[in-house]
Parts: sequence; C-alpha cells; structure tokens
Amino acid sequence: MSLQLIKPDINIDFVGKRFFFVTLSTAINLASILLLIFVGLNYGVDFVGGSVVQLKFDRPTSGERIRQALGSLDLGEITVQDFGAAGQNQFLARFETVKNIGSLGRRIESALNQSYGDSNKVQVLRVETVGAKVGRDLRRDGFLAVAVATIFMGIYIALQFRGVSWSFGAGAVIALIHDVLVVTGALVLSRLIDPPGLNFDLTTLAALLTVIGYSVHDTIIVSDRIREDAAKRRREPLDSIMNRAINETLSRTILTSGTALTVLLSLLLLGGPILRPAAFTLFIGIITGTYSSIYIAGPVVLFWEGGKRPRSTAARAA
Repeated sequence: MSLQLIKPDINIDFVGKRFFFVTLSTAINLASILLLIFVGLNYGVDFVGGSVVQLKFDRPTSGERIRQALGSLDLGEITVQDFGAAGQNQFLARFETVKNIGSLGRRIESALNQSYGDSNKVQVLRVETVGAKVGRDLRRDGFLAVAVATIFMGIYIALQFRGVSWSFGAGAVIALIHDVLVVTGALVLSRLIDPPGLNFDLTTLAALLTVIGYSVHDTIIVSDRIREDAAKRRREPLDSIMNRAINETLSRTILTSGTALTVLLSLLLLGGPILRPAAFTLFIGIITGTYSSIYIAGPVVLFWEGGKRPRSTAARAA
C-alpha cells in the first residue's frame, strides 16, 4: 500500500474562502507598502555605495569601541554590527565615503591593532567597495528587473491560457506583485525586530527574482489543471472547476513546497550570515508563492469573469 499525503478525493473549499483571504492579503500588502515607505529596506553596499569591511577579533569587543578606534581615519559615518554566530567575535563595519580605497584594509587593521594593542588582535577578512553612482544604478536596474520579470510572466501566462481566459495573465501579475510585497515587507520587518535587519543586496535581489519564477511556476500548474477540467466539465460553473483543480494539485503543491522549504530552513539556520538574507527571502517567498497560487490568482480570474465560465469555454460547451 502506497503512502498518500493527501487523499485523492479531498475536497477543501478553497474558493469559498477567497473573500477572507483576499481581504487578509490586501491588509498585509498595505502594511508592506507602509513599511517600505516609512522604514525602508536595509540596502547593502551594492545599492547605496560605500565600503563594507568584515573584522575578526581574538577576544570579545563592542561596536562602540570599534567606532572610537576608527574615528581617526576620517571615514565619515561608521556603522558597526555583529556578524556571525555568538562567540565568533566578528563585525561588519560600513562606511559611506572612503578615500584611498586600495589601502583601506591595511589602514583599518593598523588603527585597530594600535588601539587595542596586544590585548585583542584583529584581522580584516574582506573589503567590499561600490561607488555611490554604481550603487544607484544597480538599485534602479534591480527594481526594473523585478518589474519586467513580473510583467512578462503575466503576458506569457495570458498568451498560454488565452483559450480559456485572458484573465489568467492578470491573476498571475497580481499574485506576483502580492508575493514581492510580502517578501520585501518581511525584510523591512526584520529591521524592526532585530536592527539593522537583513541586508538587501544583489544576492537578495537574485533570490527575489527566483521567488517570482517559483511563484509563476506554481500558478501555471494550477491554471493548467483548471484548463483541463474546464474542457472536461463544460457545464460546471467556473468556481467549482477552479476548486476541483486546486484540490487535485494540492498534493503536488505541498510536496514540492515542503521539500524546498526543508532545504531553505537548513540554509537559514546553518548557512551563516552571508547566506541568511537570500535564504530568508526564498523561504518567505515560497510560502507566499504557494499561497498566492491558490488564494490570489484564482480569485482574480473569478472576479474578472464575474464568477461565470469564460466566454470562449462557454461557446465550445454550447
């Protein structure tokens, strides 16, 4: 006897609960927009320019002590945060304006060793520097990439499912916008829970684009089953067909998302601070992408069609 996670004849009324979940999603999206406006993302050096230096000390110290030791180097505003697991004595020092970038690592190491003496030796593990103009260009191009990917995904789905209804494209775009807002809102929320929060850099942007691809893939699976069922059950109302299609793909959805989330949870807990922002973005994105394929994309199609079968399908049924 084979092991079944979901019974084949399961019939959960997903579509019947769509009004509650659409209202909930709208509230979350509005909260995310407010967080983005009034708090904002913790942009990494890739998007705002400046320099980031990773430091490792032999013994525990504090961010304030590091800032005082670096004050003589004329680095402008200095931000220092803990980095890595507890007990590793690693810090990230961030500077907005830096002169003589080539010797930055040596100057910082010399200044810190002079301040701490032999009591606490320091090593500069890495130095990353991005010009302010390059940072602005990367930020603009990054958000443009997200917008273009979202729009073209919607156009692709609209073309693929035009035989059923063009509204599948609109449902996909709105679902993707929902996913992006939820993920970026979660990143902003991390700033409030554990300042300065998770960095939004090029790696995190790549993870966000991956979320868009995963979410639209899940939406296509559900939409394709709706198209198949609409052709087989031509006299059933659209909401009934949609609910049946979601239930039929539920086992596949849970298994696929569950295995991906297991891997990402491992990365989130064990991958270290460098991988944590991207792993967090993917983890939240897969959850909300799975959710939006059920409760956002479908209800948009139902709203667009007024709860009736699309005209092209109804014409074939007649």
